[in-house]
Amino acid sequence: MALRLKKNDSVKVMTGEHKGATGRIIKVFPDKNTALVEGVNVVKRHTKPNPKNQQGGIVQKEAGINLSNLMLVDPKTGEPTRIGIKAQSDGKRVRFAKKSKELVD
Repeated sequence: MALRLKKNDSVKVMTGEHKGATGRIIKVFPDKNTALVEGVNVVKRHTKPNPKNQQGGIVQKEAGINLSNLMLVDPKTGEPTRIGIKAQSDGKRVRFAKKSKELVD
């Protein structure tokens, strides 16, 4: 099955600890069925000093959220919506918001 959420999509968290939070998808992991959402599910990691991070210490970064807990925010109405896929006349498949019938891409 094709992934319906992609990088840079604006999404809303529908369930869990961060319910109601919105953000932009940073990265999608299809094999784990999760995504990183900007500013949501932020965790702290203790790191040792290394060439990339000379100081070391506590670093905050986003953790993955299951794709089933995310819904696309409709570009027209700003509300969460389901995503449909349809074929255009030239044979290209495009995503659209089911509430407003607006193309997502």
